[in-house]
Amino acid sequence: MKECYQAFVSLAGKNKMDSISNMLIVMKNGSLAGKESVSFPYSKIKNAIAECLKKEGYISTISKKVKKDQPVLEVGLSYKDEKPKITEVERISKQSRRVYFGMKDIHKVRNGSGLLVLSTPKGILSGRDARKEQVGGEALFRIW
Repeated sequence: MKECYQAFVSLAGKNKMDSISNMLIVMKNGSLAGKESVSFPYSKIKNAIAECLKKEGYISTISKKVKKDQPVLEVGLSYKDEKPKITEVERISKQSRRVYFGMKDIHKVRNGSGLLVLSTPKGILSGRDARKEQVGGEALFRIW
């Protein structure tokens, strides 16, 4: 039994978890639990995604901190009438399957109450901004 567990641990250590999905789930769970802020390991793409979400009003603050000699991104969560702004997230592109949208493929999410986030040649943009800039790109996730 011990050998099976050690084999499982060594295999699990080799698989890389999707860090963007982890970030989104931490924010969703923190919002639903009523947390004021959440934190996760820092990266440039996570910072760019957080800036996009802040611009759209899904999060309130962003700060880069150092905890135990590791950079951490701390995000303040937004609430409206004590209800969380982030109630659900849906990852579109994954490590195993990339999904790309042209400009004409970008539509409203949940009749305008949600947000589509894309990685475009002009940076991380919301669906609305991507249509204004007339660019398409890799569809990262939907959030509402």
